[in-house]
Amino acid sequence: MFESRFKQALAATVGLCAASTAQAGFVEDSHLTLGLRNFYVDRDFKQDNAPKSRTGSWSQGFDLQFKSGYTDTPVQFGLDVGADFAYRLDGGKGRSPDGVLPVQTDGSPVHDYGHANVAAKVRYSKTELRIGDQRPNLPVASFDPTRQLATRYEGAVLESREIQHLTLTAGRLWSITGRESANREDLYLWGDTPAQSSNGLNFAGASYAFTPTLSGTYFYAQLEDIYRQHYLGLAHKLPLGNGFTLKTDARYYNTKEEGQALSGRVDNRTYGLMFSLNKGSHTFGAGYQRMMGLDTFPTFNNYAPAPYLINWSALGFVKPGERSWQVRYDYDFAGLGLPGLKWMARWMEGNDIDLGRQSHETERTSILSYVVQSGPLKGLGANWMNIGVNVRDTSRYEENRLALTYTVNFW
Repeated sequence: MFESRFKQALAATVGLCAASTAQAGFVEDSHLTLGLRNFYVDRDFKQDNAPKSRTGSWSQGFDLQFKSGYTDTPVQFGLDVGADFAYRLDGGKGRSPDGVLPVQTDGSPVHDYGHANVAAKVRYSKTELRIGDQRPNLPVASFDPTRQLATRYEGAVLESREIQHLTLTAGRLWSITGRESANREDLYLWGDTPAQSSNGLNFAGASYAFTPTLSGTYFYAQLEDIYRQHYLGLAHKLPLGNGFTLKTDARYYNTKEEGQALSGRVDNRTYGLMFSLNKGSHTFGAGYQRMMGLDTFPTFNNYAPAPYLINWSALGFVKPGERSWQVRYDYDFAGLGLPGLKWMARWMEGNDIDLGRQSHETERTSILSYVVQSGPLKGLGANWMNIGVNVRDTSRYEENRLALTYTVNFW
């Protein structure tokens, strides 16, 4: 019922936008872009008796998006419309599934897939309502741009910045399209089935900058008949002198089943702390995360990401009882006269995993990226990620991802 009302509101808002397209701002402030993404992934399994020795694919993606400006009216209206599409260049049944391309019933990857998207926008003063396609980056729901086509949601999100230093956010998401899916699905938990779907995710939160160096965020979320969740985050930057700055991130989740508990018990509390010491082009980081409670940290179907977890990564480090830590180093080559070139190296380790037996897992990650800063190829990006994973008695693999990206700005 709630979703139906929002869809009716979307249709009405689109109609208003169409009636107002001649007004100043709607067209003049619009943008049409085409994002190009060439993506290669290869995972080489090292453990004994692996189901497959390798998985992976090579694909080309296109993301065409029109984003309007706003009508010149007291209550302003806008419209975003787009479509994305990916085509498989290489990779077959013998190397599927790879976490990128959707899989057909015979186990082979699709030759191509894509989605269309539309969102109506309504703005008054510094408050905006967006109904339709959503790519949120919130503690309670996030999209995933790390594969070929990005995870996205459908719903309604209201954001207000009327009060200085305060951002208020509220909304409802009722469907998800995963990074390796061509279909919208209701929301349910990773590892469950569509029969355990929720009617939607309701959420509200606030972020406030207490000072230029201290900010705080609180969110509450309810995945109807599955869980309710509280999130609290604090971030602080401390100048130490001589060009050194220490950033501290503290994050906490508390998640418990609610309503009909379609996923059964959900009992998880997560604490995370990250310290990052920066001087010039160098950043040194160290983080710690603890899973409390009887269950894994819940994530949405299609393994939608939870990047607000301190130790979120390929493994996630989200298992019951897990204590995980990381050390990290970032370098910006602008300090050597090479702006746009960056490198990150990270080691992560998880212990005390309680899955009926104590377990242990490690992950090392290295990311080298470059974006052309000027000239006819300005904006062309290249990203190489190397990941090594070792989960005791379960999985061991080496993964390489290579992405070439470029955005064509038509206007």
